[in-house]
Amino acid sequence: MKVLTIGFTKKSAKQFFELLRDSGARRIVDVRLHNASQLAGFAKKADLAWFARELCGIDYVHVPSLAPTKELLSGYRQGHISWDSYETRFNALMKERRIETELSREDVRDGCLLCSEDQPHHCHRRLVAEYLNRHWGGLEVEHLGMNNRKGHSAS
Repeated sequence: MKVLTIGFTKKSAKQFFELLRDSGARRIVDVRLHNASQLAGFAKKADLAWFARELCGIDYVHVPSLAPTKELLSGYRQGHISWDSYETRFNALMKERRIETELSREDVRDGCLLCSEDQPHHCHRRLVAEYLNRHWGGLEVEHLGMNNRKGHSAS
């Protein structure tokens, strides 16, 4: 089963939507805690859903249970906790939320996990994909737009 990921920062709308359109994704699975910020530009919830449908012919769904808590995210962004600590805490949060039972494979099959981070290295969308792969197995994860290439497989 293929699962894609993408971040919208450091990409023009053209680059972003071409990556999505060319990827074969059937839906955007928005894993951001807040998806309506003015800073999100073309990736604000209502705009993103419209663009995805009109430009790419794909669906949009927001799944905040796949996002970190406000406290965890701000702790990392403000430098109060390291990436390693963030990763450990976020994995514990996903386990506590039992996301592997709250979601079905169909919820993410051919979906593209979206958040703001440009690259997946220090991003929770990668952690979500890896967590689901550990619990479900058989996921082929591709990170779109990685290092200005079409994608990178990290299954």
